[in-house]
Amino acid sequence: MVQKGDKVAVVDDDISGIVISTEDDIIVIEDQNGFEMRFHRSEVVQILNEDLLYQTPENMQQILEEKERPKKRTLIRDTKKERQHPPMEVDLHIDKLIKHYKELSNYEILDIQLETAKRQLAFAIRKRIQRVIFIHGVGAGVLKSELEYHFQKYDGIKITDGDYKKYGLGAMEIYIPQYVTELEY
Repeated sequence: MVQKGDKVAVVDDDISGIVISTEDDIIVIEDQNGFEMRFHRSEVVQILNEDLLYQTPENMQQILEEKERPKKRTLIRDTKKERQHPPMEVDLHIDKLIKHYKELSNYEILDIQLETAKRQLAFAIRKRIQRVIFIHGVGAGVLKSELEYHFQKYDGIKITDGDYKKYGLGAMEIYIPQYVTELEY
């Protein structure tokens, strides 16, 4: 509790002086030049040892050198960035899967594409890859509907359209939560 005659300093200013009066929460101080100033009680602190107020450390040069020295950078892992890895892309166009496809029937082509998609999805689940883009092409929509039918068998998998700017209407994105496990047939 600050009383009349105590030495005080202002918290957020370079002002100090002696308390000449206190009125409720207002403290009137006189600085070393004889000026009277009014401050709220929370803005002043009592000076118990004036030597400590103006004392400078003997090793000031060492402190200044430490502040100027560059600090070592530490690697901080950003978990959000880790989750934002680019998705795994699986192109299911038949010409990307096998070389000689012209003699195959539409059913055989569709079967190869579906087996590739199932195998790649199982790989993504095993390796805990969270996002997979299946590029199926536009066509008549048979492959897309078959993929949706197969992927809906997994609990928790979310199916959305792929990025339109990058893939147009010919891709779907699969989000695989960490708790999803492989289906067994």
